[in-house]
Amino acid sequence: MDTRDVAVFLGLDVGKGANHATGMTPDSKTVLDKPLPNSEPKMRAVLDKPTAKYGNVLVVVDQPASIGALPLAVARDAGCEVAYLPGLTMRRIADLYPGQGKTDARDEAIIADAARTMLHTLRSTELDDETIAELHMIVGFGDDFAGEVTRVANRLRGLLTQIHPHLERVLGPRIQHPAVLTLLERFGSPKAIRTAGRRRLVTLLRPKALRMAERLVEDIFTALDEQTVVVTGTDAAAVIVPKLAKNLTALLDQREELALDIEELFKSHPLSELLTSMPGIGVRTGARILIDVGDGTAFPAAGHLAAYAGLAPVTRRAGSLIRGESPSRRGNKHFKRAFFLAAFAALSDPASRAYYERKKAEGKRHKQALMCLARRRVDVLFAMLRDGMFFEPQAVPQAA
Repeated sequence: MDTRDVAVFLGLDVGKGANHATGMTPDSKTVLDKPLPNSEPKMRAVLDKPTAKYGNVLVVVDQPASIGALPLAVARDAGCEVAYLPGLTMRRIADLYPGQGKTDARDEAIIADAARTMLHTLRSTELDDETIAELHMIVGFGDDFAGEVTRVANRLRGLLTQIHPHLERVLGPRIQHPAVLTLLERFGSPKAIRTAGRRRLVTLLRPKALRMAERLVEDIFTALDEQTVVVTGTDAAAVIVPKLAKNLTALLDQREELALDIEELFKSHPLSELLTSMPGIGVRTGARILIDVGDGTAFPAAGHLAAYAGLAPVTRRAGSLIRGESPSRRGNKHFKRAFFLAAFAALSDPASRAYYERKKAEGKRHKQALMCLARRRVDVLFAMLRDGMFFEPQAVPQAA
């Protein structure tokens, strides 16, 4: 981002009811310091003054989504440039400034000064592509669903462990399977399951698990036979378990519907076929790449993209005593996780598997070898986006 033409750096600490704005000129003179109501007409009135008096205004926020969406939209429409300062970066920068108070005025002054003096800390918020903007919102909603599914599943497994650990060991690993949820929704206690009998349970579960219904029922009754005592709280759990199972079923159904929406939206983007041509990249990973990287033009080189993803190794050196490289703890954690999982999925590709095995032969552990593969794939992704070229499989060298 080029700030040579920026006349005012306007830091905006966004809030639910009101924001606070501080504007600084390149020579650190404060030209604006006032609350900014969360109202479009009032925001326009505040932004128009420095724009008319000084010229180009760069608006910087620490939350580009959710409550920061309206201020950025108004700023763009008013002709201002926009950017955001990541929250973790903002907190680290704040330690360089005097005072320990946490106030809106202090925060937005730090944002404005950081934008003025530390350009490299800013990130672009340009989402001119409507499809990417929609993906950003829907995928975020999907992430919330995933967290809720995990929470309810863990609560359900916890209850089963409390009243019948043997039964949980059979059902727990399959807790999200439709057959298991149907069973728990209909029969919420060990006693109710035993009373239903093998034949009834097989008939109930077979439509949901054709191949494993009989085996699952036998495993269930084997587990039931291993515990003869009734734990205190079993009757209460029998009321809660069916409700949790019903809730989890509904969440999984909604998550599946949302996944179809994400797939349809992703496939409508011009870059979708290019991204999925790379082994290991499916709809979810491709959507994450579009959200975080876009067309890649914001990154001048593959190394910048790797650093953004937290996949570039960090060199640590102290004189001649300590040397070496270690994985970065920074970067975009969502993009890093997506690319790590994509690298794991790409092990079925001969060239990726050969590179992975070569790193293992060098003494690296499984996770380290996968990280190396993910880093290598970042270079390939960058080249694909830069040149607009589909992935081309590489020939695997034959062993002599």
